[in-house]
Amino acid sequence: MSVFPDRETDHAPEDSPPEYAAELASEQAYVSTLYAKLDAERLAAQRRLDETLRQNGRTPQARTERDVATTMYTDRLAQLGSVEQGLCFGRLDFRPGNDEETTYVGRLGLFAEDDDYRPLLVDWRAPVARPFYLATAASPEGVRRRRHLRSLSRRVTGFDDEILDLAAADQGQDLGLAGEAALLAALERRRTGEMSDIVATIQAEQDRIIRAPLGGVMVVQGGPGTGKTAVALHRAAYLLYTHRQQLTARGVLVVGPNSTFLRYIGQVLPSLGETGVLLATVGQLWPGLDADGTESPEAAEVKGRAVLAEVLAAAVRDRQRVPEPVLEIEHEREILKLDRKTCTEARTRARRSRRPHNLARRLFVSDVLDALTRQAARKLGEDLLDAQDVQDIRAELAASPAVAAAIEGLWPKLTPEGLLDDLFADPDCLERAAGKLLPETDRAHLASGRDAKWTPADVPLLDELAELLGVDDSEERADRKRRELVERAYAEGVLDILEQDEEIQDEETLQVSAVLDAELFAERQQARSELTAAQRAAQDRTWTFGHVIVDEAQELSAMDWRLLMRRTPNRSMTLVGDVAQTGAAGGAHSWAEVLAPYVADRWRLEQLTVNYRTPAEIMAVAAGVLEELDRELTVPSSVRETGVRPWGRHSTDLDADLPGLVRAELSAVDGGTVAVLVPGPRHEHLRTLLGEDERLSVLSVDRAKGLEFDAVLLVAPDEIVAGSERGLNDLYVALTRATKRLGVVRTGEPVPALHGLG
Repeated sequence: MSVFPDRETDHAPEDSPPEYAAELASEQAYVSTLYAKLDAERLAAQRRLDETLRQNGRTPQARTERDVATTMYTDRLAQLGSVEQGLCFGRLDFRPGNDEETTYVGRLGLFAEDDDYRPLLVDWRAPVARPFYLATAASPEGVRRRRHLRSLSRRVTGFDDEILDLAAADQGQDLGLAGEAALLAALERRRTGEMSDIVATIQAEQDRIIRAPLGGVMVVQGGPGTGKTAVALHRAAYLLYTHRQQLTARGVLVVGPNSTFLRYIGQVLPSLGETGVLLATVGQLWPGLDADGTESPEAAEVKGRAVLAEVLAAAVRDRQRVPEPVLEIEHEREILKLDRKTCTEARTRARRSRRPHNLARRLFVSDVLDALTRQAARKLGEDLLDAQDVQDIRAELAASPAVAAAIEGLWPKLTPEGLLDDLFADPDCLERAAGKLLPETDRAHLASGRDAKWTPADVPLLDELAELLGVDDSEERADRKRRELVERAYAEGVLDILEQDEEIQDEETLQVSAVLDAELFAERQQARSELTAAQRAAQDRTWTFGHVIVDEAQELSAMDWRLLMRRTPNRSMTLVGDVAQTGAAGGAHSWAEVLAPYVADRWRLEQLTVNYRTPAEIMAVAAGVLEELDRELTVPSSVRETGVRPWGRHSTDLDADLPGLVRAELSAVDGGTVAVLVPGPRHEHLRTLLGEDERLSVLSVDRAKGLEFDAVLLVAPDEIVAGSERGLNDLYVALTRATKRLGVVRTGEPVPALHGLG
């Protein structure tokens, strides 16, 4: 392998070979033509969008075509605008005799406008681009030379070459890294607080997972720093490219552990040319609600148990009541009676329909009204009434406020939010629903474990209740139908006037009538068509996705899994995580345990074994924790060393010592990022103590999952270990967030698992 020196300039370094400057200029010229092509496509897409928006759409078909075209050009403009940085990052020179002797690889495909529609730039997801990630000297796949281009804005600042057709080519390490120089340069780059894509440095084991088939459940198990998150996001982009038609309609959902994580990864998919993916936490999967309330860990753990599904079902049944023993209803100076037997029979029939509560209510109401109608008819004299008289009596009873109140008391209309609030606020209600399923201590956690806001653990419960309750939208649908009929009648009247008035029969009038028609008849359709699948999915709880990707999947509770499985009935999923990093009390102990209720053993496991983030010196410390967790777990192999050993010290006055230690780390990383990871109870105090700095993050360990920083200061490891039953897992997570430097500040007794700390 031959690698030119890394430079941030756009000219040849002084010690480079003479041909370097010429090659650099040649690459700059070619990349400039690609950007010219990109700009031309942007202008063309904008022009077509403007022309489309000017169209009136005089028929329903024309309006539909206009809306589809508007969405298409809007999406294309977003895609073209998102790939500005690093548009082209690689080049493959094939051996003579190949159809394409030179291929440039980048973030999306660009083609020449000639008879052959010749590719100027190949999308990294296309099959022809795979050798860029897989070719080695031992298996060159027809590649003579692989070139990694480095750029800043639209300038090519340098390149690295790998010659692959030499039998004695040096592959650098036994890990089989492709583009080693480019990879190590990317790993050494300072962290900015946002995740960068790895599209230019994808490795063979990562590429295999990214391009795996769409169907079924695939679990990607990987230790810290193996690129699990990056692989998951690039897989989303790859699947959308490869299965565009199938997935554009249903969308792709990417689930992350918390909002901090989502902000961190937010720019990755747009930089890969994909803007239609829904990113969400489990707590954001209830439309219109961002569940950011707090509660005790004990309450969250109880809410996450599978038995809560039974508790909620029991809570719904508890609201389907019968009189004890008789309910009297006054109607038109008469007393009508509902006895226990009548209501029990009506309730049994409604339950046997297996409809959700609010839909089964129709059957219950119908049977109760029939019983009350018979009573009222008998009081008036059945022999004197005909069928119409009986129907009138029934209609009067259905409209009676007293009857409605009685039925509401026996079988009320329920909402998920209302029922869950009542369940946790009323000890008697909770006792009736959960008394046989949960011990008293767990019920106490549910009753007092949260503040006034909904919490992330509540959302799966709301979703479960939505399934149990259903939505009786018959009145809403009838009202909507009435509004549509009124609008149609009004529109037809206006258009009829315009057509009959000879004084205004001209082209301008036709345009006005078309506009009126479009506004009245296509308003709903137009509003929907302008939304992407991801946007529509965010507004629709019942939406099912074409594919679901879950990062930090080991943290999900049993109730979280029930929610997600409802979102993907086709069981097309990519689950990314590491059971050694499970911190949640209700999280996974094994993948088989999690998936057995849904797919039995019909899932496949892929392993990521190479640690690209964490230096070997830090992983040597983390290895002691992993060994204590599970001797069968293997530490992923680090690709690099920094020469900086992790350090530890004991502090007797943390408030006095910590600010100085933080300043020293900020100085050491020279513009990079520093995280101070702390036990949860210390978080607010230490965040206030250390103040605001855009390069500094003060986080509890659970908020640091999936993130990375140039340097990490770990505070009070003994408190982190003692803080939960999975404290060692949390410690392992905290130790492996750093890309360069690690310091541990101890305030109490030493943690035996940290015996490797200098």
